[in-house]
Amino acid sequence: MTDSEDKADAMFHALADRTRRDILRRVLAGEHSVSTLAASYDMSFAAVQKHVAVLERAGLITKRRSGREALASGDVEAVRSVGSMLTELETVWRGRIARIDDLIAIPDPEPNPTERND
Repeated sequence: MTDSEDKADAMFHALADRTRRDILRRVLAGEHSVSTLAASYDMSFAAVQKHVAVLERAGLITKRRSGREALASGDVEAVRSVGSMLTELETVWRGRIARIDDLIAIPDPEPNPTERND
């Protein structure tokens, strides 16, 4: 498997979780401290930290330190790359559907007049 495939796997794994998608939406709108993010969810601070870590490993967010706080920001380019991957997959599937439509649209050959259907 290639590095780009591993990266895609990590991104889609990160996006497979509802809480992580919500965290990503929040940090794409603006930088948030992990403690502020944690206050938004009915789970422990450690659980939110783990979600943030998954997003960070996938390259969808970046973290920086400001004093004692860890600040998270969304990486718009990484999100665009996910969108590009999905567009590429959609193009493949649309091509397959078009080929199926073409096959279905091919009329049956005319029956041979010398053949009899009794």
